[in-house]
Amino acid sequence: QVQLVESGGGLVQAGGSVRLSCAASGRTLSNYNMGWFRQSPGKEREAAAVISWNGVEYYTDSVKGRFTISRDNAKNTVYLQMNSLKPEDTAVYYCAADPKAIILATNVNAYAYWGQGTQVTVSS
Repeated sequence: QVQLVESGGGLVQAGGSVRLSCAASGRTLSNYNMGWFRQSPGKEREAAAVISWNGVEYYTDSVKGRFTISRDNAKNTVYLQMNSLKPEDTAVYYCAADPKAIILATNVNAYAYWGQGTQVTVSS
């Protein structure tokens, strides 16, 4: 089993920055694809950014150029650096792990392990 714990969320003003961390325990993540998903009230959970086991990155269009996903396999941790934040980035952000890592998936069903989520609120 893999346990994922997110941290770093909070309240930030528009234009500001936040760095989310996802620490894993139970197994090493080095062979897993990892993703940061987000969900705001009334909307489906969506992939904001995902990173493959070998470092290939994907970003949804609305965050390209502002968010950066990275991983430190030595620390078993994944990060999401969020810059130039907008009110529409307000959501609960979830870290997720895909142990099969067949493709760089953006569908929630491909991810077997999930963190509890961390709230990010961007005020205008």
